[in-house]
Amino acid sequence: MTEPYDLITMGRIGVDLYPLQTGVPLPQVETFGKFLGGSATNVAVAAARLGRSTAVITRTGDDPFGTYCHQALKEFGVDDRYVTPVAAYPTPVTFCEIFPPDDFPLYFYRLPKAPDLEIHADELDLDAVRAARIFWMTGTGLCAEPSRTATLTALEARARRGTTVFDLDWRPMFWKDPEEARPYYARALASATVAVGNLDECEIATGVREPRAAAEALLAAGVELAVVKQGPKGVLAVHRDGTTAEVPPVPVEVVNGLGAGDAFGGSLCHGLLAGWDLERIMRHANAAGAIVASRLACSSAMPTASEVQDLLGRG
Repeated sequence: MTEPYDLITMGRIGVDLYPLQTGVPLPQVETFGKFLGGSATNVAVAAARLGRSTAVITRTGDDPFGTYCHQALKEFGVDDRYVTPVAAYPTPVTFCEIFPPDDFPLYFYRLPKAPDLEIHADELDLDAVRAARIFWMTGTGLCAEPSRTATLTALEARARRGTTVFDLDWRPMFWKDPEEARPYYARALASATVAVGNLDECEIATGVREPRAAAEALLAAGVELAVVKQGPKGVLAVHRDGTTAEVPPVPVEVVNGLGAGDAFGGSLCHGLLAGWDLERIMRHANAAGAIVASRLACSSAMPTASEVQDLLGRG
């Protein structure tokens, strides 16, 4: 690496197997599309689509789906050098059901254990992590060892250099209960500069779910910028310096809402790197999320900069 990455993400990778029939429960689905998946991976793809240099730290199985993940990352322009195989576990697959506009059940196949939870601290390129302009990690990375220690090691190696984003990413099926997660979330918040989450995730991290109170609690926990996603009510962003932006969602006909948050995340990173003001960042991120919500897939649905501008230009 000759130049620091704009963005390094760390967390889940896998294969999304999404129905090609809408409004049909899984037992009746006849055909599926295969797509690159995993939240941290999708965020790296989203930022790459917007012209940023990105890499992802994760692990796959040593199997054909793992090979596919490498191929897809390269096609999307994401550096895959930190994606390594684990012989003991298969590459995860995720199914969903598609019931627009707001019901998209997810079914994770990550047993007996997902390879992306086998990231070891002593295998990290901490120099690259420190140098990246933005480092992005997720709550799922804290749910099991050795990924938990590796994620916290990367966070603490950053020492709040540049921008460090904690995607609260609460997936209850990966934890015994919320109380198990909270001390690790608190430790991560103390090392991050930005926190991003929906109301459920903010409640796990802070104990409150009223948007303004949740944002203030995230700031009190240590971050400089709190981004609270409120679904149909839009997004609230509050900076420690007192700057606030509250932006409504961009109306679209929803096809599959599952990738919208990852598109939002990639766009958030793009706007922070560009030095935009907070409201512009939130409007751009909302538009990126809306575009993906209007499409079937996640990774391959991530918009280009011109597509986001076109949607914003239509008001």
